[in-house]
Order: sequence, then structure tokens, then C-alpha cells
Amino acid sequence: MLVSLMVPCYNEEEALPFLYEALCKVMDECPKYSYELIFVNDGSRDKTLQVLKDMAAKDPRVRYISFSRNFGKEAAMYAGLSAAKGEWIGLLDADMQDPPSLLPEMFETLESGECDIVATRRVSRKGEPPIRSFFARRFYRLINKFTDVEIVDGARDFRVMTRPVVNAILSLSERQRFSKGIFAWVGFRTKWLEFENVERIAGETKWSFWSLFLYAIEGIVSFTTAPLRIATLVGFFISCLSFGYLVYYFVHAIMLRIWDDVPGYPSLLSFMLFLGGMVLMALGIIGEYLAKTYIEVKHRPLYVISEDSESKKEEKEED
Repeated sequence: MLVSLMVPCYNEEEALPFLYEALCKVMDECPKYSYELIFVNDGSRDKTLQVLKDMAAKDPRVRYISFSRNFGKEAAMYAGLSAAKGEWIGLLDADMQDPPSLLPEMFETLESGECDIVATRRVSRKGEPPIRSFFARRFYRLINKFTDVEIVDGARDFRVMTRPVVNAILSLSERQRFSKGIFAWVGFRTKWLEFENVERIAGETKWSFWSLFLYAIEGIVSFTTAPLRIATLVGFFISCLSFGYLVYYFVHAIMLRIWDDVPGYPSLLSFMLFLGGMVLMALGIIGEYLAKTYIEVKHRPLYVISEDSESKKEEKEED
């Protein structure tokens, strides 16, 4: 049986040799499977592509796909899953924060037939900045509260899946992707393996606080329309507030016989608040539909491939 192991890479020239060595060790420990290693170079600016070419030249199990520029990890994962030929497909990061040593246990669990996905989650965030850990936990609580899917706190992209699961994931061809939500949305039987946080083996993290913040917003927007509903409720609240202010004005002015020095100003302000609230409410309702279609109708490709190992092999054969 063929097992495909897919790794998205962005500026990982220092970490790749360590990862390749660890994966070779796993493949030697589990010789009953045949393997293909698919590396997706997501527009790296260092020597990542050259490292991948060297690996592919000496090991026929290694394949690589190189993007024309940086399209993001989500696009790289989609490209790797699309290229995978195996009956089981594994996904892990290049920085060794997803321990390859867990793969034999994941294979054994998947082989038992008890589940369709063997996924991993971190049970600690040791070594991570406290502020990042705090906001990460708040994010998981928030997204699970507002969405129909349940994303496990500490869930990693590191997992091994059966072919039907991957086919289901690939059938969701949306442009704005949030894989943790997609993995949860497609369902299937999932077993979680827990592990302690692992520091990256080499190189520097590509995730800043700002990029993680934008990624969190993307996740929320991709799987819930709650922000738009909040806008609708705020518009409704403001409209109600304008009526309350108008009532207050009449009680204050008529019953107490206290008049404003600027005639018409309070009533004009009330109507402005009312109209502004109604407009905001209408925009929220329109946004419910518009937000779902805006990105998708452009039909841009998720990524552009500049070269890959398969086409290189075909060119050599033709020569």
C-alpha cells in the first residue's frame, strides 16, 4: 500500500535535512508500506528548492512542487493533497514541530480500521510566548461558540487520512481556506493523539502575531456569518436607541416644559440615528449573501506552479 507524506515548505532549507532523515527512519521502521514524499515549495526565498532538487535526485521517493511565488500554507497543503497518489495521506510541517516519530503509531491506529483520520493535538504550549498562547485559547473558544464545527483546542494540521477523506477535502475548492475548519467540517471518524509542544529544529518561525491574528479572522469568517449577524443586531439596537432618545426628548421637553435652545436638533439627531441604524442593519443583511460570494466568484486559482519533479522527469525522458 502506498503512503503519501506531504510537507509544505517556506524558507526551510535548514530544517529539511533533519526532517528527511527522520522520515527515512520512519520508512525503515515501517517497511510494509511503500512511500512517496511530496514537498511543496511555497515560493521560498532561500535555498529550499535546491535542497528539494538534491533530495529528489538521490531518492526516487521524493517529489517536489514549486510555486511561482508565496501563496500561503493553505494553498501549499491543497496542492500537496491534490498531487498525492497514496491510499493514506499524511500531512506534517517541515520544522519538526510535528514529530515524525508519531507516524508509526498513527499508521497502526489507522490500520486497525477504528477511524478514518488520525490527528494530533498539543496538550501544552511550553516555549510559546504567553500572549500568543492566551489569544490562541480564546480563539478556539470563540470559533467553537460561533460555528457549527468543533475544532479541538491545540489541534495541529499533522494527521494521516484515508483516501475518501482527502477526496472530500479536495472537493471543497473554496479559495479562502481554513484547513482546521475544513478537516472538522468533512467529518469522518477521528482519533486524536496528544503530544507535548516541540520547538522547531532549525530556522525561524514564519508566523508573527499579526499573521496569526489575520489567520484567526479568516477561520471565523470562513465558517460563520456571526460577525455579519452582530452588525445586524448593532444596527437594530441603534434604531431602538434612537426611539428611546426621542421618547426621552418629548418627556423632557413637554412634561417638564424644558425646551432646547436649538429647535429641531434633538428630533433631527434621533432620525439620523434611526436611519443610520436601518442602513447598517440592511448592509448586514446584504453582507450575509455578499460575503459568501465575493471571493469565490473571481475563480482565481489557489496557486501557480513554476516547476515540479514530475515534469522534470518527463523532460529528461523526452531528451
